[in-house]
Amino acid sequence: MRRVLMCLLAAGLLAGAGGPTLAQKRGGTLTLPHIDTPPSPSIQEEGTASVVIPFMPVFNNLVIFDQHEKRHSIETIRPELAKSWQWGEDGKSLTFTLNQGVKWHDGKPFTAADVKCTWDMVSGLTPGKMRKSPRQAWFNNLESISTKGDYEVTFHLKRPQPSFIALLASGWSPVYPCHVPAATMRTKPIGTGPFKFVEYRLNESMRVERNPDYWKPGLPYLDAIEYQIVPNRATRMLGFVSGKYDMSYPTDVSVSLLADIKKQDPQAICELRRTNVTTNLIINRDAPPFDNADLRKALALALDRKAFNDIINEGQGRIGASMLPPPEGVWGMPTAELEKMTGYGPDVAKNREEARAIMKKLGYGPDNMMKTKIFTRNIPTFRDPALILNDQLKQIYIDADLEIADTPQFYARVFKKDYAVGLNQTGSALDDPDQNFYENYACGSLRNYTAYCNKTLEADFDKQSMETDFAKRKAMVWDIERKLADDVVRPTIFHDVAAACWHPYVKNVTIMVNSIYNGWRWEDVWLDK
Repeated sequence: MRRVLMCLLAAGLLAGAGGPTLAQKRGGTLTLPHIDTPPSPSIQEEGTASVVIPFMPVFNNLVIFDQHEKRHSIETIRPELAKSWQWGEDGKSLTFTLNQGVKWHDGKPFTAADVKCTWDMVSGLTPGKMRKSPRQAWFNNLESISTKGDYEVTFHLKRPQPSFIALLASGWSPVYPCHVPAATMRTKPIGTGPFKFVEYRLNESMRVERNPDYWKPGLPYLDAIEYQIVPNRATRMLGFVSGKYDMSYPTDVSVSLLADIKKQDPQAICELRRTNVTTNLIINRDAPPFDNADLRKALALALDRKAFNDIINEGQGRIGASMLPPPEGVWGMPTAELEKMTGYGPDVAKNREEARAIMKKLGYGPDNMMKTKIFTRNIPTFRDPALILNDQLKQIYIDADLEIADTPQFYARVFKKDYAVGLNQTGSALDDPDQNFYENYACGSLRNYTAYCNKTLEADFDKQSMETDFAKRKAMVWDIERKLADDVVRPTIFHDVAAACWHPYVKNVTIMVNSIYNGWRWEDVWLDK
């Protein structure tokens, strides 16, 4: 069977589809608060939205999810640096024809060699070129990359993988310049995107400015985008309603704060969406005391997910396993199936009684509480649920202190497994099992924070990845979810809900509902001032 997918750039796309065709105004600086200091500007080497949101405008992808479709999917993939693409007959090769005349911000020409160089580094085919590659596991199925001249590149896969192109469309998949060292990309990144990197002032701000030589004619509209680092959420909200900022940080407005903002600024445009971000428990499975499987099961049984959701999200988040639940998600389990899994049963009192029985067998009890620490990141969306977790663990004889670290230190320690148990958030780049399973649960993945490794289950990852029948693949995905729950691998507590707000003069903004990582190119956003 020959599968061909060819897309050509349309004039409307070049002009910034999704907004008015004649009313755009040029100029102005879009100003936003930012939640914390990003570890670095190098998207390919980091793992937090605080990097991809401010620096996605610096880059381009081969292909990209339509920036004005609220729900990303394979059907919403559009060309970017690649003007067309074609699958081989066996489903194991994917060839891109590239746009010509594209230049890097330093004036060097973009060619197929840059594409090959990027994914040779990201996939580990040329190891050591990057300090770390958090999404290397995405590309474990990539066998090699070949080029034909300067404007054709082919990805050769070990087996068919229909979702491979979706991985390339994520905001986490920009093309890097082959002539720029990885170390430079961590301090002064160079892209082909609509905005040029200008400065990154530690604990203060980030700024990008209009690329006057952008290869998409007429874009971008803004002169600059500036992100001011404001660690305190209340200060960020006050700055927005007072008019200091044009937008809120895109994932910052909680359910409770949303009503406040609308009361203080009735003209503000706000969109509440259930995100593909899970609040979850990470457990160091390889070090005492949590190398004990029974103890890990007790942790899973202690969780009252409804209480978390009611307190944090006023009941508006979604309870689910690792895949985004319906209706926003395509692959997530319905409630009836979910409640059959370990720790998800609705009778919390019964679950906790079982957990206490386990703890007593291990020698713990009301007069002999187990001592540990809950490690988490120093932002409200991590700290607040960590406090609830602390209270819930006391119900099963675990007395924990909260240990908080700023973003760079948090991820550095998590990558090194320098923690016992932690409260974490995991954002899924795609609503697709390949991204989720390989990144978070595959043996050796850098983002597999608990270092879980089950080769038998990983073979199931490959089987679902190759399946083209949707119903069959969904059944396989659910079976994997059940096994992850039984093994107490990174138990999902809830899927978050958050809002973004902006003033009415900010035009052509689209907030995606099934990922926080893919919608920040900003090339056709404009200010009607």
